[in-house]
Amino acid sequence: MHRKTNLTHLILVGVVVVGLTPLMVTVDTQARIVFSSNRDGNPDIYVMDADGKNQRRLTNNPADDQDPSWSPDGKRVAFVSKRDGNAEIYVMEVNGGNQQRLTKNPNNDSSPSWSPDGKRIAFTSDRDGRFNYEIYVMEVDGRNQQRLTNNIEGDDDRDPSWSPDGNRIVFSARREGHFANKFGITYEIYVMDADGGNQQRLTENLFNDWHPSWSPVGKRIAFMSDRKGDLQKFEIYVMDANGGNERRLTENHVDDGSPSWAPDGKRIAFMSDKKGDFKNYEIYVMDADGGNPQNLTNNPNHDVSAAWLNSPFSVSPASKKFTMWGWLKQFNR
Repeated sequence: MHRKTNLTHLILVGVVVVGLTPLMVTVDTQARIVFSSNRDGNPDIYVMDADGKNQRRLTNNPADDQDPSWSPDGKRVAFVSKRDGNAEIYVMEVNGGNQQRLTKNPNNDSSPSWSPDGKRIAFTSDRDGRFNYEIYVMEVDGRNQQRLTNNIEGDDDRDPSWSPDGNRIVFSARREGHFANKFGITYEIYVMDADGGNQQRLTENLFNDWHPSWSPVGKRIAFMSDRKGDLQKFEIYVMDANGGNERRLTENHVDDGSPSWAPDGKRIAFMSDKKGDFKNYEIYVMDADGGNPQNLTNNPNHDVSAAWLNSPFSVSPASKKFTMWGWLKQFNR
């Protein structure tokens, strides 16, 4: 009986290994970063491996294409394009094919962010005609566009980022009651339910907090801030998901911004103006504690708005193997 049980376990183990092997290969090939670059004359969408290799262009349009966002399954990319005269949200396949427009109105739609279940896209729009931006959400085919925030003229809500469970959205906002410095009313980080309810403020300081990015496990939020008091000299910060325990990750005395978490939560991609003259932004990656910064792109033009493929399956192959073999060891005990 004992031998029969062990044989059954071995068969099950073999089935699991065979079943997970293709997944592990897929995970490896999907570990990529999408970004925007004007290296060929105007902003287009590019993709590269997580180590910066195999950089290639996905769009080739005389108008600006920028601000990309991966679908959770890694098969599509949402992005912003001005090819129809104003900023609209488009979607394309991962090879750049089948480009389709999702929004169509005379105002600007930007900052697409794909929901973790792949069914919705949150975005920013100034379509309500009150000279301010609000957060909207739509289905991935562009249907059923709904406004989530609704503020007074002059306020702004921007840069939505979904929590990993899809229940909340973090965003940056400029609202009445914020601090005002010599540059104007400041932006702070807020969070709300996915339907726009229960809006809560997470940061409060004399300068600007922008472009929040939720970590893959949902415990932390990375963002950029000029709270050192030097306008447009941003650094990357991180805080707990409730706004506590804020700490700075970069200190380069140049402009560091637009953080995006690696799928395993161990690294953060970001853009940096390494020379400090706003003339040459590059994509960098660093450890989640700010250590070990590495340059992924290197050309005389701008590489910005890096977005890491954050699929539920896109963990590092080593982590996937460790988890699988740990489970098999317990199962066969």
